Amino acid sequence: MRTKKDMIGSWLLEDNRHHLESLWKQADDIRRESTESAVHLRGLIEFSNECVRSCTYCGLRCQNRCLPRYRMTLPHIMACAEIAHAKGYGSVVLQSGEDQRVSAEWIGEIIRQIKDTYPLAVTLSVGERPVEDYRLWREKGADRYLLRFETSDDTLYRRLHPHDRSGLRRRIELLHVLRALGYEIGSGNIVGLPGQSFMSLAEDILIFSSLDLDMIGIGPYIPHPDTPLGREDIDFCQKDNRQVPNSDIMARKVLAITRLVCPEANIPVTTAFATANTNGYEIGLHTGANVIMPALTPPDYRKLYDIYPSPARKMEEGVHERIMTAIYAAGRKPGCGPGNRSRKSAVQ
Repeated sequence: MRTKKDMIGSWLLEDNRHHLESLWKQADDIRRESTESAVHLRGLIEFSNECVRSCTYCGLRCQNRCLPRYRMTLPHIMACAEIAHAKGYGSVVLQSGEDQRVSAEWIGEIIRQIKDTYPLAVTLSVGERPVEDYRLWREKGADRYLLRFETSDDTLYRRLHPHDRSGLRRRIELLHVLRALGYEIGSGNIVGLPGQSFMSLAEDILIFSSLDLDMIGIGPYIPHPDTPLGREDIDFCQKDNRQVPNSDIMARKVLAITRLVCPEANIPVTTAFATANTNGYEIGLHTGANVIMPALTPPDYRKLYDIYPSPARKMEEGVHERIMTAIYAAGRKPGCGPGNRSRKSAVQ
């Protein structure tokens, strides 16, 4: 008897155009049944590109001496939150590298001021921190926490994080801790990492389900030339047919299958997904996505939040208008309110 993992693996290997069209439709149908038709907008504020990590794929890694570093001030962050509110967004996402010089109390004050000033949900994405920090931020009013595990393959995870002694298990444990503290929890993976197999990618999707994630971010691997992984042969996909390609079509398959397996989750069209295809926002919305996270980071800082090369990240004008055009072109409308996960049934 075929297992769910086998069936996911079959879809990941599917290349028949008509079969894939059926997959896109199934995902969109499930999205329509399980979530509201609106597309929720979450304003992304990348407040610091400082990072203590040595992740081999990320341009923010501490060994990247070519990257000027920044840390936004509280007034700058509040100005971004004001833009989010003025544009009708229901929430903001405070994101940074793992900046250990930013105190828990300082982040807590940002959360408090945003919650006291605007009717916005606050999502945090600042990496692994002490549990006491997570508890403080929850007490200050933070609603959600995003902590991507990137891959379920422990060997590959250690290759991405060579100096991380805690490993993949710790990241999964922290997601459970965050749920117990009352956060909506989000995680995600990277599609097409060098050394990623189709079966490990299928396992990623099963872990999304087992964690009962409220939000799931999926994007293709985009090599960064100033990283160890990015300096390797970028034609790796052509050398081994067991290697997952870092293509937009593969990321789209993962997004669609994830919607089938996790019908109630909030699934964004990530910036990486939109970078891989010029029509990425609209394509993602037709494949099961129901969230977009426009960057509100001021342009001078935005171009320095250099996780991976992305011309779209450096655009200064018209981003909001392009996103709105994609929403309406997909036959959808912008959402109102915080856009929490809508649970239609109890978790088994």
